[in-house]
Amino acid sequence: MHGNSSPVRSRQSDVHDRLDEVVRRHLAQPWRAPVHAATERALAPLLDELAAWRGPVVLDSGCGDGASTLRLAYRHPSALVIGLDKSAQRLQRLAPGGWLRRGNVCLCRAEVAQAWRLLARAGIRLDAHWLLYPNPWPKPTQLLRRWHGHPVFPDLVRLGGRLEARSNWPLYLAELARALDLCGQRSRLTILPPEEPVLTPFESKYRDSGHTLWRLQAELD
Repeated sequence: MHGNSSPVRSRQSDVHDRLDEVVRRHLAQPWRAPVHAATERALAPLLDELAAWRGPVVLDSGCGDGASTLRLAYRHPSALVIGLDKSAQRLQRLAPGGWLRRGNVCLCRAEVAQAWRLLARAGIRLDAHWLLYPNPWPKPTQLLRRWHGHPVFPDLVRLGGRLEARSNWPLYLAELARALDLCGQRSRLTILPPEEPVLTPFESKYRDSGHTLWRLQAELD
């Protein structure tokens, strides 16, 4: 990726006016859609690994090609570091069959929202959780596709741990902060310092393009 990326463009200039309504509805009415059988099969080896694991667990959700997962595994040598992504194409290089277990790394091809539900149902509690895909769904009509507008959001919170989300679109993270606040979770939104190492190719591209990178951090109870 080269440093020629345009800033995020959206007709939305403030936190979505339906955000509170949507988050409160999802908190009051748990997501009851059936879990996909394919996701259950894909997660079975991961759940077996977690059942035998006694150390901390770090999750890299939407890990893309897995490069960020490897960097996080280096940062957290005593943890089992899990990368989840639904794309076989993106995981092809490191996990061509949709599964890799090597060292302290697990890469698993699975639909992320469904995977969160299964992990929460299994009682998994995270030490840290990273959301590094930078600028998802910027159109105002796409609120329900953002993680904080999705019915899986209560499961994300239930997984716990030190949450860090990064983006070059601060409004996305401001919405996430508001959604966490509605769940009784405090968070902090700051600019990512220039000396902070990047974790994904997206971050490298946006930093090289002169974008400000932002991060939201929260300790989920």
